[in-house]
Amino acid sequence: MSAARVAVPRRARLAAVAMNPALVLVALVAVFAGPSLDVPWAPLLPLMGLLLVALFLAATLLPRRLDVPALLLDSPVQGPWEALNSPATKTPSHGTHGYGQTYAVDLVHTPADDPRPTFGQGRAMRPPTDYPAFDQPVHAVADGVVSRTSDRYRDHRSRSTWLAVAFMMIEGVVRELGGPGPVLGNHLVLRLADGSHVVYAHLRRGSLGVRAGQQVRAGQVVARCGNSGNSSEPHLHVQRCDVARVSRAVGLPWAVRGGRPDGTDGLPADGEVLDGRPAAPQDTGP
Repeated sequence: MSAARVAVPRRARLAAVAMNPALVLVALVAVFAGPSLDVPWAPLLPLMGLLLVALFLAATLLPRRLDVPALLLDSPVQGPWEALNSPATKTPSHGTHGYGQTYAVDLVHTPADDPRPTFGQGRAMRPPTDYPAFDQPVHAVADGVVSRTSDRYRDHRSRSTWLAVAFMMIEGVVRELGGPGPVLGNHLVLRLADGSHVVYAHLRRGSLGVRAGQQVRAGQVVARCGNSGNSSEPHLHVQRCDVARVSRAVGLPWAVRGGRPDGTDGLPADGEVLDGRPAAPQDTGP
């Protein structure tokens, strides 16, 4: 596999540095503890802290144009999957550039013979097995080498009502304290031939069929869909970024071969369905 690395604009790289959560911690210390420090410039520390917070928010939330071509990839899933939080609708798709999520998409399985539970109806926290996406195979979108894996997070219950989602938001704050791992849940990162990386998140614990350093082929089953990490229901989160470590990654555009509802290349917008057709031949997987 080539050691190439995708070139990204300097401003995007600097923004990725500014999005480091440690920056916010330093800023808050400067705001609240700065004035009490016995140094000549202590009165300036709160202002410096507020400027750091403003820099973090701007780098994380503001729209950003990235003049990097979209990479055409194969589908990571088989069959009908509805898109949520799609970059075909808006960018950053998840409301933040953090963790390289600018062009990420969430996919929920919607087979005709096994309807997905309706949000707001039934139990507030359903078992993940109630959802058709749970345990569905996840496929390699291209030939590549596995850069990183994580398989230690449990598959928790869904958050199926607004009250449960509010609880999940509190959970999310706690997860953020642990860095990207608890947010992504079980995940794997695949390095592609052009040097960019594809991240698969919220995978089922115990389903990873690959290990770091292993070469995989397009269409191979590499894991199964789960509900680990910061996830309200079983779904697959997929994104492309420039480096394997998402804490300093810049999100990159990508497209699925035949991924638009009309059969053209691209990604489905929010509420549209991807008719997933992974590359063949497919591995039997885990």
